[in-house]
Amino acid sequence: MAIDPITLRQAPKLTPAAKAALARWRAARFGLFIHWGLYAIPAGEWRGEQVPGIGEWIMFSKKIPVADYEQLAAQFNPKRFDAAVIVRLAKEAGQRYLVITAKHHEGFAMYDSKADPYNVVAATPWRHDPLKDLARECKKQGVTLCFYYSQDLDWHHPDGAWNEWDFPKAGKDTDRYLREKVYPQLRELLTNYGPVGLIWFDTPLTITREQSAAIRAFVKKLQPSCLVSGRIGHGLGDYGIPRDNQMPPGRLVGDWEMCATLNHTWGFKKDDHTWKPAAQLIRTLVECVSKNASYLLNIGPDADGRVPAPSVARLRAVGQWLKKNGEAIYGAEPSPFAHDFSWGRITTKGRTLYLHLFEKPARILELRGLRTKVSAAAPLLAPKKALGHRQLTDPATGVPVLRLDLAGLRFTAPVTVLKLRLAAAPAVVAGPIQEPDGSLILLAGEARVGNDSPHAQPGLHLSPIGLTAGWRQTTDWLEWHGAVLAPGVFQVDVVSTHQHKEPWSGGHTARVEAAGRTLRKELTRDAEIPYTQAAYFPRIATRMGQLTITEPGDFTLRLRLDKIVPPPKDRPLWDDLTPLIVQVRLTPV
Repeated sequence: MAIDPITLRQAPKLTPAAKAALARWRAARFGLFIHWGLYAIPAGEWRGEQVPGIGEWIMFSKKIPVADYEQLAAQFNPKRFDAAVIVRLAKEAGQRYLVITAKHHEGFAMYDSKADPYNVVAATPWRHDPLKDLARECKKQGVTLCFYYSQDLDWHHPDGAWNEWDFPKAGKDTDRYLREKVYPQLRELLTNYGPVGLIWFDTPLTITREQSAAIRAFVKKLQPSCLVSGRIGHGLGDYGIPRDNQMPPGRLVGDWEMCATLNHTWGFKKDDHTWKPAAQLIRTLVECVSKNASYLLNIGPDADGRVPAPSVARLRAVGQWLKKNGEAIYGAEPSPFAHDFSWGRITTKGRTLYLHLFEKPARILELRGLRTKVSAAAPLLAPKKALGHRQLTDPATGVPVLRLDLAGLRFTAPVTVLKLRLAAAPAVVAGPIQEPDGSLILLAGEARVGNDSPHAQPGLHLSPIGLTAGWRQTTDWLEWHGAVLAPGVFQVDVVSTHQHKEPWSGGHTARVEAAGRTLRKELTRDAEIPYTQAAYFPRIATRMGQLTITEPGDFTLRLRLDKIVPPPKDRPLWDDLTPLIVQVRLTPV
């Protein structure tokens, strides 16, 4: 699993068939990812050595020759595989679509491919096509069948990308690989298994825009309603995908999907027991929907075809919560607010707001910035228990304030949902507003980008998931306009991030200008902000110092970089090492 940043841009114009399919996919909100292949046999170990990293990349990690890796096929005989059980598990979890690895980077087809004998029917003693079983069960149980297909990385084909220990790069012909393997196998997948909801392409590292466009057109010609994932490359997908296990900081524009693991690996790895708690999975699902993303959650069956018991238990726990609270998830739209809240998240349906409480609240819950009149409020699971509510306007700032009286509310972990009926579609105050706990969170995605020269274009820009990118000029800046209701003394933190296996871009000198003061400091790792995906994209706080705000009202803050450290020559694959700013946090002292 990996992703090229260019895949984050949104799709070209959609056909009516694709628009209808996208609407159905969007309403589903929750899907099951399945990584299953020959890599389940070594399960993270090669010739007695535990191999670091994710399980399905073991061939690449150890640079295993094709001739040696091919021998795994003779051992693949998963007699415990049961498609009905797996599809039923997806149903029990509340997942409405299923994506299975038809061919991962190892190049082995997990179906009966006439285009290449390196497949599960021709090359294994099992001699069985699991995708036929899954297609039958998905149709029977009402789950949308989808296929993962690695269109660029293929470590088995001489012309596939990224096997240079067997096949020198100089001799590779990508067009030949596409012609000999990719197109014939896509034709098989799109003609032999009935309707396919989407093809989940991955890792567009070496193919050109023209090649990606041709693959997309080929899929649409065979099945016009079949969606194409954002990782087809070059912004040609029907929806966007952040990097693996990456949670966007704020609400997203357009259609998105977050793919994530139950532990750390995707394919089965016998020594990875870091299972995420069900409560975290439920909150992640809620957060995805609140930000306009669907949640594709992965399992890795073992070499016998069994789903690890911890995966089963956690998926069923998510399903139990969804049985009761699914109204606030399925078919829901994102929060009308671009930012998160300390108490939880918001999803929307028409004139209804769903407030998802992550912790037991105080008696009075205050929501700032909602302009629309609330006509009724109650717990989702106790609709007859009306909650008292009052709407007023802050006299100093004009910010609308909703106060909900939660006396007697029965909070049930991990998430309790409140349902608010509105007099009209929700309208909110744009921009950051100081929260009732006194904090003011300035998301990078809500900032204005500028440059000191009115005639110069800033190189700095905001990525589609709301992080800064391309910050190479000290004349560029970010600026926020927010509302402060309760003045005071605040600790100011600049929060940045990085992918956990890549270097953090520290050492730059930041300057904060606000409230008549200037705070300047080198970006250092002073603290980390806890959140659901901190293991993959830590949020690193640099303590800039304290700021005094003396009056309520409009508040402006500008962030600059006075010194930008040049990137090293050996840059990581995905990151240009310019600062990835998430937010600026003001916390009352």
